[in-house]
Amino acid sequence: MATESVAYAHLGGRFKGRMFKLSKKADYGLIAVKHLAMHRGEHHACSANEIAEEYGISTTLMAKVLQKLARQALVDAKHGSTGGYQLAKEPERISALDVITAIDGPVLITSCVTSHGNCDAASKCSVREPLRRVNESIMHVLGTVTISQMCEEPHEPALVALRA
Repeated sequence: MATESVAYAHLGGRFKGRMFKLSKKADYGLIAVKHLAMHRGEHHACSANEIAEEYGISTTLMAKVLQKLARQALVDAKHGSTGGYQLAKEPERISALDVITAIDGPVLITSCVTSHGNCDAASKCSVREPLRRVNESIMHVLGTVTISQMCEEPHEPALVALRA
């Protein structure tokens, strides 16, 4: 799916078949927000059904995703006969991380990176700090990629370059 390739491309394709994977709902959230950005100039709201049909997604699931995005003020819900959803902000002010966090909550690659206390192996763990840095790097990449960038035709293999 589109977001898996975004995460894979931005992580330099280093995982050879294994990749950081977003939830299906987060994928659908990114699809929906990109769709709304692409149809922004048409001056009409897009329905959950319209978006779902275009991408072959369950309408019920798309409606739930759009409701979550509306609760987080990323999209506006318009009611009535011409109702549907529109972006609440300019696409260059919405990051992939904003959308993913709105749907799934904080992005974590391992449970030891949370602020909920230490795991059982915290005192002897040799990978906690390296994993924290990896998680921070992923957050930075996802926070840097905007919806407007996702709408552009790709000119380069990656939208964001990672530094070692």
